[in-house]
Amino acid sequence: MSKPGPISAKPLSTLLGGVFSEAFAKQGFASRELVTRWAEIAGPDIAAHAEPLKMQWPRPVEGQPQTPATLVLRVEGPMALEIQHMSGVILQRVNRFLGWNAVGRLALRQAPLSRPATRQPSKPPDTAAVARVAATLEAVEDDGLREALARLGASIKRN
Repeated sequence: MSKPGPISAKPLSTLLGGVFSEAFAKQGFASRELVTRWAEIAGPDIAAHAEPLKMQWPRPVEGQPQTPATLVLRVEGPMALEIQHMSGVILQRVNRFLGWNAVGRLALRQAPLSRPATRQPSKPPDTAAVARVAATLEAVEDDGLREALARLGASIKRN
């Protein structure tokens, strides 16, 4: 009987890299890092209110040097003016990350950001409910486990 060969699992990013690269290229991004690492590039204060949508590259003119692209950012409405004032800083950070003067100007589009919904932390269960559930768990010998099960049971009963 032959043994199975070694398992050669590949990271998901390797398998899907080409798919995402093609999608980002359609939006004008030479590399996906500008989108995936936006918070590192722009800084957390800017990334909290703006995200890159696409890069618009001007058509090359024969005999002329390549002109820089326009980075289109989706910005939350109230912060658009602040982001516009910070455009010089954003351009500097993006170009420093890319390693060359790729972006010459910003264009802002006011729209809600595509953030994942944030979960609100649940409130701890009522101490009286925890005590009632703990009274039914006398068979559990470990005190820490009994307390954890009591909190879990009270949380489940509450919902």
